[in-house]
Amino acid sequence: MTTIPDAATGAHNPTRNQQLLGDALTQIKKLKGEIAALKKRQHMPIAVIGMCCRYPGAVTTPDMFWQLLQNGGNGVTEIDDGRWDMEQLFDADPKMPAKMYSRHAGLLQDIDQFDAELFGISPLELQSMDPQHRLFLEASWVCIENAGYAPSLLAGKPVGVYVGVSSQDYSQLVARFGSLESITPWNGTGISFSAMAGRLAYLLDLRGPALPVDTACSSSLVALHQAIGALRLGECETALVGGVNLIMNPATNMLFCKAMMLSPDGRCKTFDASANGYVRSEGCGVVMLKRLDDALCDSDNVLAVIRGSAVNQDGRTQGFTAPNETSQVEVIRRALSNAEIMPQYVSYIEAHGTGTSLGDPVEMGALATAYCHQRDIDNALWVGSLKTNLGHMEAAAGIGGLQKIILMLRHNAIAPHINFTTPSRHIDWAAMPQVRVPGALQT
Repeated sequence: MTTIPDAATGAHNPTRNQQLLGDALTQIKKLKGEIAALKKRQHMPIAVIGMCCRYPGAVTTPDMFWQLLQNGGNGVTEIDDGRWDMEQLFDADPKMPAKMYSRHAGLLQDIDQFDAELFGISPLELQSMDPQHRLFLEASWVCIENAGYAPSLLAGKPVGVYVGVSSQDYSQLVARFGSLESITPWNGTGISFSAMAGRLAYLLDLRGPALPVDTACSSSLVALHQAIGALRLGECETALVGGVNLIMNPATNMLFCKAMMLSPDGRCKTFDASANGYVRSEGCGVVMLKRLDDALCDSDNVLAVIRGSAVNQDGRTQGFTAPNETSQVEVIRRALSNAEIMPQYVSYIEAHGTGTSLGDPVEMGALATAYCHQRDIDNALWVGSLKTNLGHMEAAAGIGGLQKIILMLRHNAIAPHINFTTPSRHIDWAAMPQVRVPGALQT
C-alpha cells in the first residue's frame, strides 16, 4: 500500500490517509448529490392548475373557448362597436394619411365594465386606470378561483405575478386629449406597466416577484418563461402568468396599415396562398402555476404540465422586423433540451403563424428543421395557429396559444386550423412531408 507523509509529522500514517480518502469520498458524494439536485431543479416540471380567458367571439370561460375552437369559430368582426367612427377613418388606399385600410378586429365585449368595489378602487382612481389594468385584475381573480383557491388565502405568501403587456394606447390617448389641469395622483400608477403587476400583488398582498414583460408579440410567453425560472429557483411557490391587450387608439391601427402588416379582408390566413397579413385583436388570459410536486402534494387540479421553455432573440436579420430561421431553430432546440424531450415525440405545434408571406415560410422552415429531421413519415407533426380564429392578440397572443393547447390536451383533440384552403407556394411543403395542417377537428 502506498502511503502519504502526514502533513504534521511528515511520517507515513496509513490510518490518517484512509481518513482523508474517506472524507474525500464523502465530499464527492455530497457534491454529486448537489449537482443532481441542481439538474433536477433546472428541469423541474411545472403544473398549470388554473386558467381564465377573455377573448374575441364573446369568449369568457375556458369551456366557451373550446366550443369556439372545436367548431372552427371566428372571433373577428368589423369594428362597429362605437369606439371609432370608421366611416371617417377608413380608406382602401394604404397611402392615405390618417386612414386605415382594414375595418376588422377581434374585439372584447364590455371592456368598460369593472367591479371597482371588489378591488377597493375609488371612482377617481378608476378614471385614471388603463382598462388593461382592470381586465388583468379581473382575469387574475377568476383564474385563482378556477384553481380552487380563495384569493384572500394567498395573502402574505410567495406568489409571483408576471404579465405580458405592450399596448400603450391608453397612455397615448391621455397624452393627446388630457390636460395639465386634469392630472391626478393616480395618473402615473394608472398607466404604468409595472403598476399593472404591482397592483395585483398589492391588492392581494402577494409577496413573490411582480413584474411586467414587454417583448411585443412574445410578451406573455416570455412572462411564462420568467415565471417557470422563478418557480424552479424557489423565488416563488406559485405564479400568476398572463397577457393582456386592448385596442383603443386608432393611430396604432394606422401605423400597422402604413407598414402594410394588416389583412385588408380581415382574415388571418396562416400558411395559405392567399395570406395577406394579420388582424389585430384584444384579449386577456391568465394561468396559475406551481411546481408539479407541490401541486400533487396539495391535491391541485393539474390541467397540464410544462416541461421546458427557452428564450432568445433573432439578432441581425434582413430587417428590424424580419424573423431569423436559424435563431428560431436554436431556441426550439434549447427548449427541447430544457424539457428533456426528443423532437420526434412532439406531435403538435401551436405556431406564431401571423399569416404573412415572410413570417410563415420562415417559421415553417424552422419547425421542419427542428422537428422533422429523422422523423418517420407516418409520425405526423400537426401545426396550427390560433390567429386564424381570433386574430393577433399581440401581448396576449402567446398565453392564448398556451391555453388552446391545454384545452386540446383536456379534450384529446386537435382544433381545426381555419382559413386554410390552398397551401402557400412560399413554403417548401415537399421538404416537410411529415407536417400536417389540421383543416378539420382531429380526434
